[in-house]
Amino acid sequence: MSRFKGIYWRTFTVTVGMVALTLVLLGASFFALTYSYIMSEKRGELVDKAEAIAQLAVTAYNEPSLLHSWDQTRRELKELATVAEKMSGTDFIIILPSINSFISTDRTLESLQLPLPADITSRIDRGETYAGVTDLGIYEKPRFVVAVPPRTAESGSVVGPILAMAEPNAMTEMWRAFLGIFGMTAITVLLIAFVASATTAMQQTKPIRDMAAAARRFAEGNFDARVHDTGREDEIGELVEAFNAMADSLQRTEQQRREFIANISHELKTPMTTIAGYADGILDGVISRSEERQYLAIISDESRRLSRLVRRMLDVSQLQSLDLIREKAPFDLSESMRRVLVSMEKKITGRGLDVDVDIPEDPVIVLGDNDLLTQVVYNLLENAAKFAAQGSTLFLGLEKRGEKAVVTVRNQGDTIPPEELPLLFERFHKSDKSRSQDKDGVGLGLYIVRTILEQHREKITAASADGLTTFSFTVQLAGEEKSLASGK
Repeated sequence: MSRFKGIYWRTFTVTVGMVALTLVLLGASFFALTYSYIMSEKRGELVDKAEAIAQLAVTAYNEPSLLHSWDQTRRELKELATVAEKMSGTDFIIILPSINSFISTDRTLESLQLPLPADITSRIDRGETYAGVTDLGIYEKPRFVVAVPPRTAESGSVVGPILAMAEPNAMTEMWRAFLGIFGMTAITVLLIAFVASATTAMQQTKPIRDMAAAARRFAEGNFDARVHDTGREDEIGELVEAFNAMADSLQRTEQQRREFIANISHELKTPMTTIAGYADGILDGVISRSEERQYLAIISDESRRLSRLVRRMLDVSQLQSLDLIREKAPFDLSESMRRVLVSMEKKITGRGLDVDVDIPEDPVIVLGDNDLLTQVVYNLLENAAKFAAQGSTLFLGLEKRGEKAVVTVRNQGDTIPPEELPLLFERFHKSDKSRSQDKDGVGLGLYIVRTILEQHREKITAASADGLTTFSFTVQLAGEEKSLASGK
């Protein structure tokens, strides 16, 4: 992927583009408004000046009878216009229509095309003020021109106009100053937007790049990679936290997978080695005929143990493949526990054990999978019988606590160390003592118990002290049972 197509550059481009577009739109609006305002102000200023000259000069428009009177009038108007030009900095043209002449304060103006352009003349004839940009047919560059029509005091008739002129450059000086200020402000805002968007985009994309790099390391089999958590409390921070949690889970899963492979290799190797060794001994004649039956019995036992191991592994695989427990249904847990006791009677009496049963006579209706929860009770009772001291008493109890039914299985035997209790429900976990006394176990019974209860969203606890080991798990009571338990 091109670096210029990444999130960083997209975010940066969008942010800077939006800021630039906003500045352009604001600038266009600002320039239009300020230019219109300045032009309006200048027009009003020129109109005021032209009207002031017109009021002072209106009496001079009475046509004199003698030629020298016009000369005197011209001198007076010339002096008046010159004083006004020096005071206001504006050039004036006074038209003398009676003698088809003019007076101008613009020293570069040698002649004036009379009559004036039609658009000016028509406005003056109607007694209206003209304001616009024109070259009057004599200037190289257009100027802003205002023409006002003086009126005589006696008749109010319109006489020759008074023109006030201004250079466009001089008129737009303030507008250009505003333009410069706005330009500097726009550049400053763009620089700030550049830095802010670059910093923000980098902060947003760096964790994503780190996660991409960590994901590539995961693909290579390295599960130690993590994304540095900067403590952000936004969506990126949540994503980093979730990614690291996923990485921890993957690492645990990989560790469990390796342990599973190591354990299953060990568990399969022992019976297979035994079977192969004794079978080769019989075939090679190393084992005498009188001993063949004894060793064939060992081969048969190991084959059955191997079969049980494979069957248990298939059970675990099926349980782990279930996303959700099968549709739950109400059933009588007390009846299921009694059936488990009956099915295990031979094993229990064979070890010389007694059973203390505390199961209510009335039905205890719970919600769950009957077969799977019966398997839980069976595995726990079988495990308790297996590790109980010879001639001791097993305990199997059932009681209601709030909205839950609690099943308890207890045996008397060796105390399990506290550090080993959390490991009892791991796959293939067996204590050293169990390895020496129990050759039939495969270390999956309690793991299956935990898996079934987790799918029912229930908990199991284990405690061991003074030779008593107790396992307890909960099951959700059905609707009516729950109501009765809550009413107690």
